[in-house]
Amino acid sequence: MVGLQHTEDATEGSLTRADRVFSAIQDAIVKGELKPGSKMSEAELASRYGVSRGPLREALRRLEGRKLITRIPHVGVRVISLSFTELIEIYQVREELEGMAARLAAQHMTPDQVQGLRQLLHMHEQQAELQEGRAYFQSEGDFDFHYRIVQGSGNGVLMQMLCGELYHRVRLYRYQFSVTEGRPHKAFQEHHHIIEAIAAGDGEMAEILMQRHIGAARRNIEEHFSDLAEQVLPGQI
Repeated sequence: MVGLQHTEDATEGSLTRADRVFSAIQDAIVKGELKPGSKMSEAELASRYGVSRGPLREALRRLEGRKLITRIPHVGVRVISLSFTELIEIYQVREELEGMAARLAAQHMTPDQVQGLRQLLHMHEQQAELQEGRAYFQSEGDFDFHYRIVQGSGNGVLMQMLCGELYHRVRLYRYQFSVTEGRPHKAFQEHHHIIEAIAAGDGEMAEILMQRHIGAARRNIEEHFSDLAEQVLPGQI
């Protein structure tokens, strides 16, 4: 736990201005502060984050590379927005592939790696918004439970498929749909159960639990969109 915090602090100290504004804008996108489909003004962003246009444009190029923003001719830069169908298809793929990753992780993760997962959840548990049941935020990479599981699978193809462009798009929606009553605590407990299956070397159970976990998140998204559709009155579509 202490090691994780020291690593995070050391990384923060080595960041350039472009790194910092990139991280800040990415977190704002993931948390929904910059909403899907919203237009982004370079002048407003430069003022908001206190940087010159050079570092800002470098950060925007990196965000575009991660497919988190898009440049539209004669319109400008916008945050990406996935349709309901695209989002559900992504979650269907995640159910299968991350289930496989959990099964392989149960076979390949060392006791130290499993202990690292437990420490990671302990760190997550300190979040005020999780304790209050408001949301469940995970920083990217090694500070993300799902990322750790995929890396722990030891399968290079799964890492390439799940930890690249798809991973960053998933993070954008994963946080925003965790802001549902009761879901943050349930998701956190589901993470604990997955770790225990991995620790026991029970690949079959780890796979089932991961598939159920992501399936629950998918159903949460379906219910969200269903509720939105019911709020639209006839003639408004």
